[in-house]
Amino acid sequence: MKTIKVNAESGAYPVVCGRGALARLGGIVDGLRDGCAAYVLSSPRVWRHCGSAVSRNLRGYSRECVILFDDREAAKRLSTVEDICRKLVRLRSERNALLVAVGGGVVGDVAGFVAASYLRGVRIVHVPTTLVAQVDSAIGGKTGVNLPEGKNLVGAFLQPEAVIADPVLLSTLAPRQFRSGIYEVTKYGAIGDAQLFEFLERRLGDLLRLDMRALEFVIERSVRQKSHVVGKDERESGLRQILNFGHTIGHALESLTHYRCFLHGEAVAWGMLGAAHLAVATGRLHEESALRIARLIARCGGIPPLPAIPSAALLRAIAGDKKSRGGRVDWVLPRKIGAVDFGVKVADAAVSAAWRELPALYQRARKGV
Repeated sequence: MKTIKVNAESGAYPVVCGRGALARLGGIVDGLRDGCAAYVLSSPRVWRHCGSAVSRNLRGYSRECVILFDDREAAKRLSTVEDICRKLVRLRSERNALLVAVGGGVVGDVAGFVAASYLRGVRIVHVPTTLVAQVDSAIGGKTGVNLPEGKNLVGAFLQPEAVIADPVLLSTLAPRQFRSGIYEVTKYGAIGDAQLFEFLERRLGDLLRLDMRALEFVIERSVRQKSHVVGKDERESGLRQILNFGHTIGHALESLTHYRCFLHGEAVAWGMLGAAHLAVATGRLHEESALRIARLIARCGGIPPLPAIPSAALLRAIAGDKKSRGGRVDWVLPRKIGAVDFGVKVADAAVSAAWRELPALYQRARKGV
């Protein structure tokens, strides 16, 4: 078990990761509670799987202080935030309250936005239960919900008080959900950790079998990279943009399919394929390195095929992203395995060409597996 400190400008906090990390939850919550109530925010599905384990590690736990809500991406909206806030009011939750978010990325994003908004801000501890959340979304303070026009368009920055990332909690994940997390780990290898990328190439089979030692290694490496980036750039004014590798196309794809076709990591996988293709087309990346990224994605298992979306629709969705400026988005493109450039301008014609060629690139990678 490791404790990694995130030194964000607005406040430092620990990420406890490794087998047995959940046992630390009670002590951390007790140290933060200061006599006030702790309120658990989770989903019915997650609570069925993890509720008893979390409850055993929360001293003074009260069932009345558990708020469950829909954790589908389609339910990640302002009405869900309002419902939770009203329940907190009815529970007489005060400004010194502590929220404990137990779940995947949707639970963390919604609960984080509730914490940032309710009574103008209360504290939160994250207990992520998916690989995507353990290595990425629970760390760094981004919170938010979707609008029909796009993903995460309403939100706030709020760093948590602590994050508990226990890989044992991943044992109940469906294989597709788990693979979705591996795509996010692949992102970390591609943008800044060639050793992690090579580990994935060698030990992917062990990861897919939920080998705990392999899981602990990739979680720790990913958390260390995320904590380093957040410590350098909390609000995405510079270096933190590298974490958006694959997300430009990924977010557009999620929005265009109304969050019904792709898990987040799957959409990011298509986005990484697109960014790698653009990097080759613009002379930044050797074709063999792009194929390594594509082969690793293909080896994880089949991702849902791209729907028949015209490139013009994709470009409109990208232009509506929260990161766009003047209707244009700066891209994150790899220049080698383990290094990327951010703030890259890409012509719409190049994006359209890459979009049309993506299915063929993926099929080529699958044949090479």
